[in-house]
Amino acid sequence: MARELSAGEALPLLVEAVREAGEIGRGFARDGARVFDKPDNSPVTEADLAIDAHLAKKLRQLSSAIGWLSEEAGDSAERLAKRQVWVIDPIDGTRGFIAGNGEWVISAALVEEGRPLAGVLYRPSNGDLYTGARGLGAFKNGAVLKASQGPLAAIRTLAGPKPMFDLAQRSLPRVERASSLSSLALRIAFVAEGSVDGAFASGSSHDWDIAAADIILSEAGGRLTTISGADIVYNRPDPVHRPLVMAGRERQGALVALFDGKY
Repeated sequence: MARELSAGEALPLLVEAVREAGEIGRGFARDGARVFDKPDNSPVTEADLAIDAHLAKKLRQLSSAIGWLSEEAGDSAERLAKRQVWVIDPIDGTRGFIAGNGEWVISAALVEEGRPLAGVLYRPSNGDLYTGARGLGAFKNGAVLKASQGPLAAIRTLAGPKPMFDLAQRSLPRVERASSLSSLALRIAFVAEGSVDGAFASGSSHDWDIAAADIILSEAGGRLTTISGADIVYNRPDPVHRPLVMAGRERQGALVALFDGKY
């Protein structure tokens, strides 16, 4: 097939692929996985590579019209000419996987014209499945997700790097710092489900870390932006992003303003 997919078509395909990949991940989590160092000294495991191979086999064959970007695969400029691109992180939170703390997810998204169209996060350690697709809502295990809303003063919990939290706390002295989690995608999902009121990320995230979580948060009534308040643009030549801020739409702008010229 050589055609693009709608959000409604892509979502069940992503769900099927990540559920199967989750079984692979659970097997390695149970039996152990060898760990290797990548050129940037970050870790990668046998599980990352096996899940990447499975997702590539499942998704890349669906349409030649759709490009490919995965953390664990060699990048190609070919994707830049595609309107739609699969964006994959076989294990987001590899350090959590290695530590055995359950703070890791399989992240898979379909991006169209620089913005996510559909996305799925699957947490094999407890079976949680987060889904989102443009115009179709966001769900966790079938239940509707809603990010917490309200004024900035109503925020009680924030997650993210301590320097960013400390800066926000100057204006929000009653706020508490929630766990930042090994997985950035899971941190964003917690904002989407309302268990955390807002969150931050340092300036080292990539498309594959955030694309699926972005559409889930958006459909749950939240926004994920740069620290200057701009929407994220995906499938650029360099898929790395500046520091990020995420919260419900009603408070996103005010939360971004806390960092104006200070970070």
